[in-house]
This record gives sequence, structure tokens and C-alpha cells, in this order.
Amino acid sequence: MSKPLTIALVAGEASGDILGSGLMQALKAQHPDINFVGVGGPRMEAEGLSSYFPQERLAVMGLVEVLGRLPELLARRKRLFETLLDVRPDVFIGIDAPDFNLDLALKLRRAGIRTVHYVSPSVWAWRQKRVFKIRDACDLMLTLFPFEAKFYDAHQVAVRFVGHPLADTIPLEADRASARSLLHLPQEGMIVALMPGSRGGEVGRLGDLFLSAAERLCAMRPGIRFVVPCAGPERRAQLEQMLVGRNLPLTLLNGQSHEALAACNAVLIASGTATLEALLYKRPMVVAYSVAPLTFQILKRMVKSPYVALPNLLAQRLLVPELLQEAATPEAMAQLLSPLLDNGEVQTEGFDAIHRTLRCDASSQAAGAVLELIGAR
Repeated sequence: MSKPLTIALVAGEASGDILGSGLMQALKAQHPDINFVGVGGPRMEAEGLSSYFPQERLAVMGLVEVLGRLPELLARRKRLFETLLDVRPDVFIGIDAPDFNLDLALKLRRAGIRTVHYVSPSVWAWRQKRVFKIRDACDLMLTLFPFEAKFYDAHQVAVRFVGHPLADTIPLEADRASARSLLHLPQEGMIVALMPGSRGGEVGRLGDLFLSAAERLCAMRPGIRFVVPCAGPERRAQLEQMLVGRNLPLTLLNGQSHEALAACNAVLIASGTATLEALLYKRPMVVAYSVAPLTFQILKRMVKSPYVALPNLLAQRLLVPELLQEAATPEAMAQLLSPLLDNGEVQTEGFDAIHRTLRCDASSQAAGAVLELIGAR
């Protein structure tokens, strides 16, 4: 009879809750008796996690917001450390949220508890000296991307590339016709998805530029249509305001970003995690991004990577166009996107190869690596 295990997990936001629930399912499939404790959201609780406090207390973004919540976050981390010292789990797994989880992992590891971090911070791109703290804090790093594993190998950090769960769930070939039917879009003709970001600041900087690029594409390609998945009611209202005075054949969607990607022929998209989804749906893309000028100058000095867009980082070459700052003009966007509607195979063949590399049954791979670490497999 296998000995019961106690596994502690801490996920700080909704994306971590999704990853954590998949990992918990896979752990239960590979070991018959596990007690889960820590912090997670509704998906992880549904898999059996006893959450010490609500996950949303950790979900905070932005420097000012973090400073305002810092006393609470530090107090919660201190109490969580003390609680886990009493529980003595077989392993602690921090899921993303590196600012919270890595400090906690460092203290737990020094106290003799094995530690795993799932989802690498962007240490390969900027603030690279964090790798030494990660080496001290983690018995094992689980990465979603192979280039991350190479970075950790080079810095003598124990690492396992496990693949990306999205690559497992998104089919190798998306059904465009079904997606268009679902969204009540015409089966014939070219459709471009416009995805200027999920946050207000991103949409504020890129929304008008994307819509102006759409107007230019209309002039270049009569009959073209557009879809814009809105991340929430606030983003929809923001985009509706930007559309006033424009006459565009455009459909605003409430969420449904995956359906929009499946339905479209190409994507104009803000740099970020959504570019991975566009890659997995094999949709040719032009990537744009804009930040405050001072922020850009600071980042230029800090960032070590030659690329910004995730598809280029994964390909280790310039696979998709990147339009940054002043280069992100409506004219440039339209001129680069238009030929991709007819001839996007150079991109999509590269996307397919990356998809197959990332399609590793990530949750099962991660669970197996955790159980191997603690000698329970």
C-alpha cells in the first residue's frame, strides 16, 4: 500500500489555478492517496485542495497596487510559511507568482522541505541574476518551453521541460468552418482577428492603431471582415468608444478568443501570451506592442533577448514580424498583414513544428517529475 502524500501548492491567479488543477488531476492518476493543501482557486479546490485563504488575495498586478497590498501579502506569506512548517508536506509546488512563491520556497527548502517551481519567470530575458536565487530556492524547475530549460541547464539549476498544457488542449488543426458557424460569421471571405490586449492600458495604446490598420486593410482588400474578442465588459466599452465615427465590418465578441482565432485567417495581435494561442491555432500574425517611452528605454537596457514575441523566442529566429513603439503604425501593420492572408505558410509551418514540440502531455509530465523528485513514483 502506497504511503499517503501531502503536497502543498500555491497558485496566485486564475492561470495558475488552471495549471494547478491539471497537475492535481495528473498527480492523483499516478499516485492513489494524496492530501493537497495550500492556496488555489475554484478549479484546484474542486480537485481536492484545502485552500488556507482565498486565491484572489494574492492576485495583484502593478507596482502601485502591490505597494498598497504589501503588508497583507508579507503577513500572509509569513503565516503560510509557519503553517507549512507545521504540516511538513512531502513537497511544496509554487505555480507561477514568482515574487510570492520563490521567497516562500527558499525558506521552506532551508527548513528541509523539497520545493518545485512550475512556470519559469522570464529570467532568461531580464533580471538574469534571479537565476541564482532560483537555484537556491528550488529542488526542481518545471518549464513550459524548451528554451527556458536550456537557460537553466546552463546555470546548473535542476530543470525539466514538461511542455505547455494549451498545446495539449488546442487541436493540431483547428476547425475554421465550425468556429465561423458558432460566431455567426460568413463561411466565405477573409477575416482578421484584432487582439490589442486584455488590459486597459494595452487597449488604450494599441486599440486605435489596430482599428486604423483595419481601415487600411479594408481599402486594400474589399470584402474583408474583422473580429475583436473583448476580455471583459470594460474592454468592450473601451473599444466601442474607439469605434465611434468609424465604419468597419467588425464584430465585437464577449471573450471567445479561441473561437475568434479558429475562425480567422490572420491576426493582428499585441505581444503577450495570446501570441502563443495564435501560434497553436496556426494563424499567421503580425505582433505589435507599445509602452510609455521611458519604460521602453529602461526595458531596452534590461532585456537580453533579441526578440519580444513568444513565437520568435520559441523559433529562435524572426518567424513573425515585430512592430514596437514608433514602428507600430497602422500603415506598417496593414502592409505586413495583407500578404499573410494569401501566403502565411512560412509562418504556419513553423507554428506546427513548435506545437508538436510543446505537445507533451504537460500535466502528466509535471506530475511524474514531482513524484520522481520525492521518490513516490
